[in-house]
Amino acid sequence: MVGGGPKYEPAEGKPLPADLLLAPRRERIESVVAGRTRNVTVVLDRLEDTFNMAAVLRTCEGMGLQDVHVIRNPDAKFAPNSKVTQGCDKWLDLHVYKDFKTCALALKKKGYRVMASAIRPGATSLFELKFDEKIAMVLGNERFGVSDEVLAHSDGTFWIPMRGFSQSMNISAAASACVTRAVSWRLEHLGAQGDLSVEEKTALTEQFSYLSVKQRGRVYRNQ
Repeated sequence: MVGGGPKYEPAEGKPLPADLLLAPRRERIESVVAGRTRNVTVVLDRLEDTFNMAAVLRTCEGMGLQDVHVIRNPDAKFAPNSKVTQGCDKWLDLHVYKDFKTCALALKKKGYRVMASAIRPGATSLFELKFDEKIAMVLGNERFGVSDEVLAHSDGTFWIPMRGFSQSMNISAAASACVTRAVSWRLEHLGAQGDLSVEEKTALTEQFSYLSVKQRGRVYRNQ
């Protein structure tokens, strides 16, 4: 489910979405787009709990990630709890796959290093990962972790160092830790998080402007 582009161009005689927005909203959209990243993304492997689904999406959107990749769970529909998302999912581009192999091939074709979260020999500490290149962090199922398929098609594994008696996190907390680490690393080492091209920024600005029009269904109902 990818947004932007011609889909958000109004039909002849219709006002541009941006023209229907007040200046503060246009400025907010500009600020959000400027901070958006596609060099860091998250892959959710067969999640079960709708609260967790929603919490991860809210973290990703709030921290400036634009894309989230979802591997379908045949036994649980991907249906994030709307009370938790608070509508944040409309600002994200969600990419849904039937299996991880297809997802991994698509990500690698775009230049991503695919790293799976798993405590196993040879795994790299989250604190030692570098985020100067494209990276996709795979987070596994609440009960079973990442699948064997994920381990087979990932470029490596990483783990989240913990200092207490507890040695595991809820997936929403794990996602928050991973995404926050990635964003902070990029700010500290690169000086900025936003990395979209001019074309991507233009498309995303159109997309966000359209989604910000409260009566868009009536205004653009013929599109």
